[in-house]
Amino acid sequence: MFPQFSDGTRLLVTGGAGFIGSHVVDVFLDAGAEVTVLDNMTTGDPARLDGRVAVHRVDVTDSAALDEAVRSVRPEVICHLAAQIDVRVSVADPAADARVNVLGTINVLEAARAVGARVVFASTGGALYGEGVPVPTPEDTLPAPGAPYGTAKYCAEQYIGLFNRLHATEHIVLRLGNVYGPRQSPAGEAGVIAIYCGLARDGEVPTVFGDGSQTRDYVYVGDVAAAFVAAVRHRAPGVWNIGTGRGSTVLEVLDHLAAVAGRDLSPRFAPRRPGEIQHSTLDVSRAAADLGWTASVPLEKGAAATYAWVLAGSPVR
Repeated sequence: MFPQFSDGTRLLVTGGAGFIGSHVVDVFLDAGAEVTVLDNMTTGDPARLDGRVAVHRVDVTDSAALDEAVRSVRPEVICHLAAQIDVRVSVADPAADARVNVLGTINVLEAARAVGARVVFASTGGALYGEGVPVPTPEDTLPAPGAPYGTAKYCAEQYIGLFNRLHATEHIVLRLGNVYGPRQSPAGEAGVIAIYCGLARDGEVPTVFGDGSQTRDYVYVGDVAAAFVAAVRHRAPGVWNIGTGRGSTVLEVLDHLAAVAGRDLSPRFAPRRPGEIQHSTLDVSRAAADLGWTASVPLEKGAAATYAWVLAGSPVR
């Protein structure tokens, strides 16, 4: 699928046993890179990983253990996906969210600096920009997050920019849309498409928080993994949105899944949840121009693939 890394580039993927991280691991292996995973296994599952991958069970908040693991691997690139990703958890405990998403990222940056590694950071586009911004939203929009999760991710981005200025590093930020696809737990607290696929399989009624008109930029996980490869190949610092450039409503998602599942998915409605914005769509023209990357999987095709995976029993691989 991708041109090979002829030099066998050494990569470390934090959060590599997670939903997105395991797909990132797979595409780099397919491209000929040497990949090692670092994950605390809180939400990660080593069964998601190819058997060729070495795994360090380390938390990014443990700076000493992280530094030791990075020095042992001596990666050329660290793809940093380890994170606390639940908006509601961040609202309930912002300090815990910041420990992982801010201090954990600082630890990764310092460990990377010790071995001269570049960092590609998985930030958020959906939770970062906030309300009242241009839609689709370009990267030069001043972020105004509505929850601690987005605030912590933006703070981590600021540290990445600082390290690039202070230490002449060449770290990259990818602001991801709402990522979905196989390996995302249908029983999880995040990932509405996977959750609705599980409910469709079980014949249960989905819940929509708000009136269902809220929009998100749903981007398929395979496309996101390809964006990490494109970013590593780019070899220059910067910030890029990674999405489809198209916003879809929650009700549109249910319509797609109803067609795939062949059953009615009329929802029940519940109050809108605090900290969640109403509309989010990313302007992805910069990624196309600079990285040569565009999303290729439309929502209807990605939703069908996700439902087929859930129907097959949600296999880890």
